Amino acid sequence: MTHSRKLLLFMLAAMLTFSFAFAATANAKMVKKVDNFILFVDQSGSMAMRNADGIKKIEKAKSDMLALNAAIPALDYNSAVVLFAPFEVQCSPKPYSDANVAAAVNGIDADYQIFNRRTPMGAGLDDINPILGKMSGKTALIIFTDGESNYGADPVAVAKNLYAKYGSNLCVHVVSYAESPEGQAVVDGIRAAFPCSVPADGATFADAGALNKYAKDVFYADMAEPAPAPMAPMAPMTPAKEVVSFNLNFGFDKYQITDEMIPVLEQAKMILDEDPAATYEISGHTDSTGTEAYNQGLSERRANSVMKWLTDNGISTDRLEAKGYGELSPKYDNSTKEGRKLNRRVDIQTK
Repeated sequence: MTHSRKLLLFMLAAMLTFSFAFAATANAKMVKKVDNFILFVDQSGSMAMRNADGIKKIEKAKSDMLALNAAIPALDYNSAVVLFAPFEVQCSPKPYSDANVAAAVNGIDADYQIFNRRTPMGAGLDDINPILGKMSGKTALIIFTDGESNYGADPVAVAKNLYAKYGSNLCVHVVSYAESPEGQAVVDGIRAAFPCSVPADGATFADAGALNKYAKDVFYADMAEPAPAPMAPMAPMTPAKEVVSFNLNFGFDKYQITDEMIPVLEQAKMILDEDPAATYEISGHTDSTGTEAYNQGLSERRANSVMKWLTDNGISTDRLEAKGYGELSPKYDNSTKEGRKLNRRVDIQTK
């Protein structure tokens, strides 16, 4: 292996390992923007109606909250899940656990009757006030609603009162499922009351890149760390299999190649093009969520997706072999959220 090839391989492996790991960049660490967050869910009659895709808006909200929960880094937040219309504390404020939040979201009833279930959104914002008052530090209140308000206090006025009371210690974000001008006007009015508000809608949570950006905008920032000391000269290496390990940030139960993966795959193709005689194994891996049998199939689909992209882009099929290893070859701790994300990976190595 030439020195230039070793150097290219090393640089690519480093880039691939960190490029798509959630919210991680080289020489950076995550620092939280808020100390607390509350998922505040509208369970009024209008939210039980179906959207243009034929899905109940409350079901879409639950799905979006679960996706967001999976994207929140495991920092030391306090969290809660609260409903309004009617007001109900689904999960009281406590140290953040993705499992606790997921259980609370999954426990939200989505099969209630539409009729005689009005929307006192302003009252809901008033009712959350005592909970906000007991939280110290900065708080993000994330409202999942279609903006329909047909009873009681003006929600925009109540939102302005909350900003006047808490100032920069409270940021209200609205995930909008609005389908009427009136509903959108309420959503826009609440967002305008908080200069820090980050807008989102159902489409935000259907796209992995947009979802991760939203989570970063609301929950954390990257803080640069000092550059590491120069590495000592490497001792001569004995011949070994070349391995490129990378995390393509596959979502839960996903195996499709997305646009954000293309730059990484193009770099991998550069290495494969450098030695046309070399053959490679493409190995797919999963985290430990789900059954072993299911994960075996999912890992094979991931490996085949990468192989198809490479062959579609000029790499000869007879140089590649796709294999799935399921959950049986983890490189990271599956008991942590970050470990599970990093185990959703594909490796390419010489045969």
